[in-house]
Amino acid sequence: MSGPLVLRTVVGKHAHVKPLWDGSVASDRVRFEFIEIDPLPKAFRRMVRELEFDLCEMALTTHALAYRFGKPITALPIPLWRRLHHGNLVCAASSTVRGPADLAGRKVGVRAYSQTTGVWIRGILQHEYGLDLDGITWVTMEDAHVAEYRDPPNAVKAAAGKGLRDLLLSGELAAIMGERTVDPSDVRPVIPNADEAAAGWSRRTGVFPVNHIVAIKAELLEGNPWLAGELLSLFLQAKLESSAADDGLPYGLEPNRRAMQMLLDFSAEQGLTPRAYQVDELFPRT
Repeated sequence: MSGPLVLRTVVGKHAHVKPLWDGSVASDRVRFEFIEIDPLPKAFRRMVRELEFDLCEMALTTHALAYRFGKPITALPIPLWRRLHHGNLVCAASSTVRGPADLAGRKVGVRAYSQTTGVWIRGILQHEYGLDLDGITWVTMEDAHVAEYRDPPNAVKAAAGKGLRDLLLSGELAAIMGERTVDPSDVRPVIPNADEAAAGWSRRTGVFPVNHIVAIKAELLEGNPWLAGELLSLFLQAKLESSAADDGLPYGLEPNRRAMQMLLDFSAEQGLTPRAYQVDELFPRT
């Protein structure tokens, strides 16, 4: 190779990748040509539909759908964004909803049925609170990033003109989820003591949910067998030199296997994939 492999790259400006953005962590073998896209999820759609980038942050459920429909991209076990989700399911502050059971037979909003946060929350509602997901109408604002996927019959598109929060506060929805940062004005968590419930769930299950990983064009890995290891090394070094070095949330396959497998299991249960894909199917050994 005469020079470094140049990768058209889209990743969020997270603290743990800042040293890659500013060049303080670099490689003689790889050079990142960073592209800024706001909001970031637009990049996921462009990656799976047009293969517009070489390396791209990617929602894990979007990657599972990409795998289902044979998109030529591969996942790397580098979680770029993750969070506890119990507090992200909210209802109006004045609502009569007092807990997850009160959502039975109601309408709940989410940006897209396939949105990773929604998959996590629905799985938690089913397994922790015994909610029948088929008995809820999931009101969405947009389709999946992967064009071939079709939502289930109990997911319906909202009429144009109002956002999820507007629909919630007007009483048309019992709850909404999937807002990356929940504005507390006029809303409250559906799950009582949500932060404590989330922390307890995480301790009990040994899972800290993974939402976004890194996806790369498969042909680049096939043509450069060293590339996956080099990228993992670079992202690891960037994290070590960042303000997120001590966050206790490691990169790599094994430390994240349980969390990623749980999400893949939820995806199958909720009809996104025809079966529960195994983590090793989606992530190459590096």
